[in-house]
Amino acid sequence: MDDVTNGLRLFVEDIKRGQIRRALTDNRFFRAWFRHGYPSTPRNQALMMFNNVFLHLHPVRIRRESLRITYTFCLGGLSFFLFLVLTVTGVLLMFYYRPAANLAYQDMKDLEAVVTFGMLLRNLHRYSAHGMVIVVFLHMVRVFYTGAYRPPREFNWGVGAILLFLTFFLSFTGYLLPWDQLSIWAVTVGTNMAGATPLIGDQVRFMLVGGYEIGENTLIRWYVLHVIALPLITATFMAVHFWRIRKDGGISGPL
Repeated sequence: MDDVTNGLRLFVEDIKRGQIRRALTDNRFFRAWFRHGYPSTPRNQALMMFNNVFLHLHPVRIRRESLRITYTFCLGGLSFFLFLVLTVTGVLLMFYYRPAANLAYQDMKDLEAVVTFGMLLRNLHRYSAHGMVIVVFLHMVRVFYTGAYRPPREFNWGVGAILLFLTFFLSFTGYLLPWDQLSIWAVTVGTNMAGATPLIGDQVRFMLVGGYEIGENTLIRWYVLHVIALPLITATFMAVHFWRIRKDGGISGPL
């Protein structure tokens, strides 16, 4: 209690002297979050970057040229933002959607006609998914065009290629969930293409379909893939992707 009382007393005295910054930063609460103190020196600024779980994703110094909007077009950040939008809207849609063959289509119709702002919620999720596919693809094109895949960044280029595939697969697994004729026939074509894989085609198709014919098992499997498995895998590879960008010196500058 004595330490808390003394801390409050010093806090009030600093405010009375007009030293507001010192009152806010020279206390136990601030140092519990930032142990190095206020970033008023280059050393403290570097320590803030190193010791913060979020700021650590960014290097202490970056090239000025790489900050130009016309160099990156913020495509990487937009991809991550759309992933967050899809996560939030997807969780909200789960409150109104039941992955059962005799209920799924009616639930989608209820979202459009019964649930308040249901159509807005579904379209926000749908068009964000389309936007993420486009933005991630353009991000890969930008990285290739600027030569940002060259050593020592070739590992991260491979991670990005995996993320592109996961983005496509996320979009495709969500395509089945409305359980209408368009969805069922699209999945029929897709699983038949997977079944044409040499050596393991039949096993891959059986795993995706959940049997020999598209039905209830297919819907359940693709629902679990779409809302649990693939988002977790994608988030893990995103974390690795961000970490490698940080370890490789941040965003690569123009050639």
